[in-house]
Amino acid sequence: MDNIDSKLLQDLTNLHSVPQGSFSIRKNGECISKNSTKEIEISSKKEQNGIDIEVKSVTKNKSVHIPVIITVGGLNDLVYNDFYIGEDSDILIVAGCGIHNPDGNESRHDGIHTFHLAKNCRVKYIEKHLGEGKGGKILNPTTKIVMESGSYFEMETIQLGGVTYSKRYTDAVLKENSSLVVKEKILTTNNDFAETTFNVSLDGKSSNVQVASRGVAKQNSNQIFNSNVIGKSLCFGHIECDGIILDNAKMISIPKIDVQCKDATLIHEAAIGKIAGEQIVKLMSLGLTKEESEDLIIKGYLN
Repeated sequence: MDNIDSKLLQDLTNLHSVPQGSFSIRKNGECISKNSTKEIEISSKKEQNGIDIEVKSVTKNKSVHIPVIITVGGLNDLVYNDFYIGEDSDILIVAGCGIHNPDGNESRHDGIHTFHLAKNCRVKYIEKHLGEGKGGKILNPTTKIVMESGSYFEMETIQLGGVTYSKRYTDAVLKENSSLVVKEKILTTNNDFAETTFNVSLDGKSSNVQVASRGVAKQNSNQIFNSNVIGKSLCFGHIECDGIILDNAKMISIPKIDVQCKDATLIHEAAIGKIAGEQIVKLMSLGLTKEESEDLIIKGYLN
């Protein structure tokens, strides 16, 4: 890998070199490096682009890294990745895609990830997206999650600038005593567009979901947040969408909660506004410019 590859890999995964353990690195539409361990096996799909990741039961304190990097213009990359998480396991999965576009030709990556969580397993999933360089940088991640009883899935999804267009879709089905926690952070600038859709079905007794989305839209960018939570049993769901807009940006929040059981409790909160003037004045009194003050506030908000 060259310097651009290494920088993208570091920004996506906080790694300075090829990771230890189980990993798969995809570059410009092809797998360039892959490794399995006795606990976590990664195999290439035979009939379509993508990989299968199988985590054996009772696997603890292990990680999987599956970053994607694109360093050419004019590429349209589509992958299907399936994760099979064994019973009583506890693992970290680090994914995401970085595009460094060297010319004006549009580059795009669509990743369709499907998670099959067995009973009583725990997964933390970190997914970062970033874009830099010229031309269009399009990233459309789809995450499908099926959670068996007692399972736990924590998803941290981050897109902090440079991506010109993205549509994120998350679909989850939760069975008895399962828990889903989602933390989303999105920054759009220039004429960027970002749309997020969460569709969660709380099927099992005592299942619960918590979604916290924070967005900052600057200049002429647009963001849309959609959520649809269905309560089919004794369950709990809390969806929170907070946003800051600056300049001529626009932001829309479209909540939907569907209660199909008298014992279901579903809550949606949304707040969109500008940065409070007194915050900027206070920071400017300490010697910062207005732009520096805004950047510092946004950094803290998205931290």
